[in-house]
Parts: sequence; C-alpha cells; structure tokens
Amino acid sequence: MTEVSPQIEGTPLIAPSSTDHPLYDAVVEACRTVYDPEIPVNIYDLGLVYTVDINPANEVKVIMTLTAPGCPVAGEMPGWVADAVGPLDGVSNVEVELTWEPAWGMDMMSDEARLELGFM
Repeated sequence: MTEVSPQIEGTPLIAPSSTDHPLYDAVVEACRTVYDPEIPVNIYDLGLVYTVDINPANEVKVIMTLTAPGCPVAGEMPGWVADAVGPLDGVSNVEVELTWEPAWGMDMMSDEARLELGFM
C-alpha cells in the first residue's frame, strides 16, 4: 500500500502570484516573449507559468511547468525565462523553478491560446 502524504486543507496547488507588485505586469509581458518551440503560443498564455512571486527586494521567482516531462527544451526553457525577465528595469534577481505538480493540462490555456490553436 502506497502512503499518500496529506495535503493541508485549503492549501492551493499553485502558489499565488504577486499581482499587486509594481513589476508584476512587466514580468508577465516578459514571459509572453518566450515560446515553446513546438507550439506557436507563448508560455504564459499556454498556462505554463504557475506563479510569479516578487519580494520587496524585487527578486523574482517564477514557478513554471512544461507541456510534458519529456519536453525536448526542458533544460533550456527556464534559462529563456530568466533571460527574458532578468533585464527588466528594477529586477534584482531571477530564479526559475520547474514543477510537475499540478500537471499541465489544456484547460490551463488562456482563451487567446485556445483560439490561436483552434480549440475554440
């Protein structure tokens, strides 16, 4: 029998983003310049960016996933995100973390992405 670790009730699977931070919109726009090479939609609208956490020292932590664990650019895409966010005026540091929980699904895409890919 496999033991399942308990989840604290009410704890979200995806950590909340710092949407009220002044740099948030610029970081999101920077993430929108990064594309999965196999899909003609940016990673933000694909729903691959789960959390944009920005602390008071303007250190940015992006928690993201990929469409599949075997994604051929798995080793490169976090660097692409860091390269897009790092040069933003005011950003002091960027950390990009890959996660597989929760698993990405097509329901995480924005309406724009669904339209672009012909799912609407």
